[in-house]
Amino acid sequence: MSGRFDGLSKIPQEPAARLLAGTNLKLETALAGPATAGVADVLAELEAAGALVDMLKLLAASLPARECAWWACLAGRDVIGPEADPSPSLAAAEAWVFRPSEETRAAAFRASEAADPMDDTSICAAIAVYADGTLGPDDLKEYPAPEGALQAMAFGINLKAVDAMGGDFVGPMNHVIDRGLDIARGGNGRIDRATKSEEDRE
Repeated sequence: MSGRFDGLSKIPQEPAARLLAGTNLKLETALAGPATAGVADVLAELEAAGALVDMLKLLAASLPARECAWWACLAGRDVIGPEADPSPSLAAAEAWVFRPSEETRAAAFRASEAADPMDDTSICAAIAVYADGTLGPDDLKEYPAPEGALQAMAFGINLKAVDAMGGDFVGPMNHVIDRGLDIARGGNGRIDRATKSEEDRE
C-alpha cells in the first residue's frame, strides 16, 4: 500500500463500503478488492486507477463530522480566494470547528439561514449544523439531518475549491485529497500545495 494512506487514525476502522452506504456518494470505479476492504486499501486501489473523483468521495464519506467540516472550511477559503475575508457562514463554521458547542452550532445555523444564495460557503455552515446528525438547534434537534447530506456537501465544496484553484485539475484534486488525508492523520490540513509528492503524481 502506498505510504500516502498510512496512519489515517481519524477514519473509522470499518469497511469502506459500509461507510459509503451511509451516504449518497457512490463510487464509479469497479473495485477488485474485497467488500471488507478498509478505507486506506480502497484509496490505494482508486489511486492506482487514477480515480481522483472517487477518492474525494470516499474521503468525504469517511472523515468524522468535525474533521469533515474543517476540510470543507479549508475548501471554502479556496473558493473565496486567499485575500478575501471569510463570509459570516465560513466564519461561523470555523468557530464551531474550533469550539463545538450548542452556541456555536446555533450561530452556524443562523449564518446558514441568512446567507446569500450565491454564497458557496454557506455549505460549510450547514455541515456544522448537521454534524450531530440532526436538522439544527433547539426544536430542530428532534429531527434527523438528511442522510448523507453532510458528506455530499463536503464533496461539493471541495470540487468548487478545485475549480477555484484552476490549473490542470489533477494538481488541485491531489491537493484537496492530500489535505483530507492530512486531517485524517490528525493534522490541520494546512499543507503546502507545492509538495514533491504532488509534483510526482502530476
